Amino acid sequence: MVDHSLPRKLLVFGATGLIGRHIIQEVYDARSSFEKIGFFTSNSTANDKSEEIKDWKRKGVEVIVGDVNSEQDVAKACAGYDTVISALGRNAILAQIPLIKVAEASPSINFFYPSEYGTDIEYDASSASEKPHQPKLQVRKYIRENTEKLKVTYLVTGPYSDLYFGKSPEPKAGTFDVRARKATLLGTGEEQVSFTTEKDVGRLLVAALKTSTGEHERILKVNSFTVTSKDVLEHFEKQIGGTWEVSYMPLEELKKAEKEAWETDSSFKTGYTLRRIWTEGKTLYPESDNSKIGFMEPETMEEQVRKVIERQS
Repeated sequence: MVDHSLPRKLLVFGATGLIGRHIIQEVYDARSSFEKIGFFTSNSTANDKSEEIKDWKRKGVEVIVGDVNSEQDVAKACAGYDTVISALGRNAILAQIPLIKVAEASPSINFFYPSEYGTDIEYDASSASEKPHQPKLQVRKYIRENTEKLKVTYLVTGPYSDLYFGKSPEPKAGTFDVRARKATLLGTGEEQVSFTTEKDVGRLLVAALKTSTGEHERILKVNSFTVTSKDVLEHFEKQIGGTWEVSYMPLEELKKAEKEAWETDSSFKTGYTLRRIWTEGKTLYPESDNSKIGFMEPETMEEQVRKVIERQS
């Protein structure tokens, strides 16, 4: 007997992007739990990533090509699916609003997972005024005011450790440079930050899909591990040997750099704000929601450091 309280037919938007590729891979790896998997993509992506698209088709994933801004294209794509998973990138967050409108009107769509992976946009009262949060806050507002049928799950993961543990294009905003054996730690280096690996974002999403919910709105605050920058540095030094050259970016200096980045319209302005938020402790909770969805074996910091070393080497 089919359990209709669980998603069975999954349609992913943004499946070839930074986090979407991990989501579609983990969904595919768990395909025995689902009846149908597909993703929606644009003409330009279908052309630019043609080999990747062909590979997914060969694996039995349905690929639907269309315009995400066309309600007609989206409505047609949703037919035959019961769940929409959005992995649209930061620049396309507001494109979710017409997507949600179509999903709410669709006779088949019952579940919606907005593109919420990342920083908690409602951590505390200060969150409401943070510039990078505004598009996601608009999406949540639209969902709360305009949906009744959809069961919506927000998967709040905190920062991706893959990026934070990497070599930054803006070193003074924090970086771990394996080849140069140099690191810049934010704050004192002793502030705890809750991270999720990109792979675990996909695994956590699958765990959420497989956990029944009757809630109209479910907010899951999940993670892989909580560590300090000094912990991370220690594991880099341990795994590759030797002592690194370390500098620090105190929180007040980080705030000044953030202000300047927004005033000069730096391409890294959002990165500065997010890293300041994380350094202020706004990724931390008394406990995570991992156990609520039966996710008990996340990747470890040690594994993540090893992967970063391999990538940079």
